[in-house]
Amino acid sequence: MGCDGGTIPKRHELVKGPKKIEKVDKNAELAAKWKYCALSQEKLRRPIVSCELGRLYNKDAIIEYLLDKSAERPNAEAVAHIRGIKDIKELNLTDNPEWEGERRNTKGDRYEDIHCGMFICPVVGLEMNGKHRFCYLQTCGCVFSDRALKEVKTEICHKCGDPFKDEDIVVLNGNKEEVDKLREKMEEKRAKAKTKKSKKSKATETVSTSESKDGTVSPPNDIAGTSLQQNGGDSSQSAVAGPSGSSSSSKATKSSSASATKRSIQDMNEKSEAFKSLFTTHSSAKRTKDQTSNWVTHTPYHF
Repeated sequence: MGCDGGTIPKRHELVKGPKKIEKVDKNAELAAKWKYCALSQEKLRRPIVSCELGRLYNKDAIIEYLLDKSAERPNAEAVAHIRGIKDIKELNLTDNPEWEGERRNTKGDRYEDIHCGMFICPVVGLEMNGKHRFCYLQTCGCVFSDRALKEVKTEICHKCGDPFKDEDIVVLNGNKEEVDKLREKMEEKRAKAKTKKSKKSKATETVSTSESKDGTVSPPNDIAGTSLQQNGGDSSQSAVAGPSGSSSSSKATKSSSASATKRSIQDMNEKSEAFKSLFTTHSSAKRTKDQTSNWVTHTPYHF
């Protein structure tokens, strides 16, 4: 029946109390967000990209997801809002000189600092380990700490010099409220892009319909009919006239088309005199009989 052999049970062993709520280790949670990919759960390695919600991914994992969206993945919800490669931005990160990677503690005889980050802020020098708030710019992809953007207020990137606005700043790994604001901003931006595309398509449709009503653009059937009629008339004339008539008619058509299309550059009033002097039809390019070349010299420039 138990409790024999001199054992003395305690109260917490006999009476079942309420279960303790399991708390997530904050250090482990920060390391999962800032050192591992949100999709593949692998360690972050260059090139590193971020979405419009501020999550960090490996670019290889995002490309594999976009190539095959039907494959089952454990964290597919984290990339459901990514439709294509345009929805992500490659980050321009600054390496931490104190970061030695996994080779530092291979033997296990050194102290491993969990809070040491791979990247730092290029302005203030804060480590990107989750304890400090970091942002990136959608225009150039440079990453800075929130403290640097507040202390040094400029409209030009501190690292590359590209201009940006307050709307281009995206918080990396923000809380729920910040993620909700970024999601609303993303939906508004996509809705505006859709309306612009619809307006452009409607404008092109209206232009095409107006052109068809005015008759500026002739239908292809009429063009084909006229060409067939012209070809038929030419063929009948050539059949009546014979070989000599066909050759004369072809020469006449060629000369008329050439005279209609060709136009001398010297007759164009909108062109400058310097531009006209580049061509051989200009008066300065014409030579007298004394200056023309003989049969010995092909291009005499000694005149």
